[in-house]
Amino acid sequence: MAQDQQIVVQRTIDAPAKDVFEVLTNPERHAELDGSGFVRSDEKTDRIQAVGDVFTMNMTGDHMGGDYQTDNHVTAYDTNKMVGWKTAPAGTEPPGWEWLWELEPQGPDSTLVTHTYDWSRVTDKALLDKVGFPLVTQEQLEETLGRLAAAVSS
Repeated sequence: MAQDQQIVVQRTIDAPAKDVFEVLTNPERHAELDGSGFVRSDEKTDRIQAVGDVFTMNMTGDHMGGDYQTDNHVTAYDTNKMVGWKTAPAGTEPPGWEWLWELEPQGPDSTLVTHTYDWSRVTDKALLDKVGFPLVTQEQLEETLGRLAAAVSS
């Protein structure tokens, strides 16, 4: 996998992995975590419970001409250890980018969180030109980790 087609950020959060996982698997909380400013709200989605689940988010961004929705197809799920999804414009199949969260306990009340944004599987040249990956910067991903740390402690 090409390093220039993914961004990986890490942060140790002072909370047990189960508490971090609880926040990450609740789409209602994703807007509060989002460091990019694109996520507005979830579309009345249930908690993520398994690979194959799909949750819908209300989004906004100039790259899509304003407000839009995404369907997020869960691709990774391991209780208190990992959750990930591929994002697609609502009603379509994912074109290849993925968000992955990996949780590694560092003791009873501390978790190393690794957040990976990977667009290496996007093959649609028109989409690559339109979106201009990475759409979310390393700084925005680090902001997301900071927001996650705050959300878990609240």
